[in-house]
Amino acid sequence: MAVVIALAAVVWLPRLVYPPLTARELGHVGSGERSVELQQAQSQVQNAFRGQLLQAMGGLVVVAGAAVGWQQFRLAREGQITERFTRAIDHLGSQTLDVRLGGIYALERVARNSPDDRPTVTDILCAFVREHVPWPVGAPDGPQHPTLTVDRQVPWLTNRAPDVQTALYVLGRRPGHPQEHRLYLSRADLRRAQLSKAQLEGVNLRHSNLSRAYMPKSNLEHSELVNVDLRHAQLRGARLSHADLRDVHLQHADLREAVLHGADLRGANLLDARLDGADLTDVIADETTIWPDANRRP
Repeated sequence: MAVVIALAAVVWLPRLVYPPLTARELGHVGSGERSVELQQAQSQVQNAFRGQLLQAMGGLVVVAGAAVGWQQFRLAREGQITERFTRAIDHLGSQTLDVRLGGIYALERVARNSPDDRPTVTDILCAFVREHVPWPVGAPDGPQHPTLTVDRQVPWLTNRAPDVQTALYVLGRRPGHPQEHRLYLSRADLRRAQLSKAQLEGVNLRHSNLSRAYMPKSNLEHSELVNVDLRHAQLRGARLSHADLRDVHLQHADLREAVLHGADLRGANLLDARLDGADLTDVIADETTIWPDANRRP
């Protein structure tokens, strides 16, 4: 139908825009030779207009073809991303470590290629961490928190749960998204995790165990670290501005050059912690805060 309309427009529209000279108009010319010249000129004008119409229609066809091609490409790309996403989720549930690691890296690739899927990938990886290394504080058979002593024999998380450590690596370097939820890693056993320079701003780590964790220069600004076990943790140069550190356990932690500007330290225990060069401006503390020197606030 569209082709018929286009052909009709090419044939008839030039005659409507530039109608042929009538016999009466030609009669005023007087000379037959002159009449022929005028008719030929009229035909040339119509043909020129017809050529312009054909060029415009050709341009429309090219644009329409490009639009259709782009739509097909976008649909094909979305289909590929969906397939990769589904396969990655299946790999996370595998009993084989190598397959789970492949699934984690596949999800990271999906998040980088598809910004709309980034919040979902973040939520999935956080759930993966909580599920695989739980620290169920408060449950009837849950662990004592904090433990009486810091176990020196606990292996690095890279050896104890390499898939969880990989998920943390991915979370710590994720691109981020405006609609992303806060990272939820509460009640997780992250002892001796490696999170150097990790971007974990706003993370919820309530009641988790990160004793002996290696977290220098990590970004934990505006995070919820209530009752977190960070004893003997390496936090040198970490950014903890405006973090909620109520009742946190920081005994023997290395907080040299850390930024704790505006952090809430009520009930925090920093006994024997190292605070050389730390920024403690505007911190919130009270009589329950225990400082490295129990008799003096830095």
